[in-house]
Amino acid sequence: MENIKSEKNIKLNNSATRDFLADAFYPINEQKLPLVIFAHGYKGYKDWGAWELMAEKFAEAGFFFVKFNFSHNGTTPDKPQEFADLEAFGNNNFSKEMSDYDTVLNHFLKEENVDGNKVAVIGHSRGGGITVIKAFEDERVKALVTLAGVSNFRYRFPSQQRFDDWKTSGVMYSENKRTHQQMPHYFQFFEDFEQNETRFDVQYAAQHLEKPFLIIQGTEDDAVKDKEALLLNEWCKTSELKLIEGANHTFGASEPWTEKSLPADLQTATELSIDFLRKHL
Repeated sequence: MENIKSEKNIKLNNSATRDFLADAFYPINEQKLPLVIFAHGYKGYKDWGAWELMAEKFAEAGFFFVKFNFSHNGTTPDKPQEFADLEAFGNNNFSKEMSDYDTVLNHFLKEENVDGNKVAVIGHSRGGGITVIKAFEDERVKALVTLAGVSNFRYRFPSQQRFDDWKTSGVMYSENKRTHQQMPHYFQFFEDFEQNETRFDVQYAAQHLEKPFLIIQGTEDDAVKDKEALLLNEWCKTSELKLIEGANHTFGASEPWTEKSLPADLQTATELSIDFLRKHL
């Protein structure tokens, strides 16, 4: 990787949320590079699984690739690969994630080797839904990719008795199957969504999006069914859908990922993304 430079754990300040970290990967040359920003999903973080190998592939392909931790994803600047702050995790919401996304974009557009006219965003899972909204809202974003991206936020909230219990107690817990941590969600998460539901309507954003949009989805995804990808593609006039037969929610990756190469399905997703963004940036 002699021609690739990486800068890890760059501290970004967002006065509306709190400090968080980002990584940048890019080829060493004199040219202005297209900027690609990657947003992780629920219970994810920038160093999860094989995201680092994916970042290197984008840099090798000539992109300035950034991955980052949302400020309230449960990690901390001191422990970026652990859910060391469950209180922050519980206080996360979509408004904070949108604010963080903007902070990342503002920061890296100032890099002298970034071409500010060529900006794309990529999101995985819940980060895919946020990415659709970001691309719709921000005229600086010219193209987007979702990897197993969600099509709806509202129906992911609990209903009936579980919802009532959450509202009454103010907190509900979701177990992290890998770490066995009980991860809190405070009721403010739903309140923030409800107050901004028009903004956080992924369907509306997709239907009004007029930018090149690549939807990548595995057919064996247990977390986000391929129906969601079909809906996104149906709603958006400018989208392309690529189904990867047999791929799961993380396209074969897991945490930790100790192999030196990408899992086959994530390699395919990465190649599809690179080809698409080369064409449209």
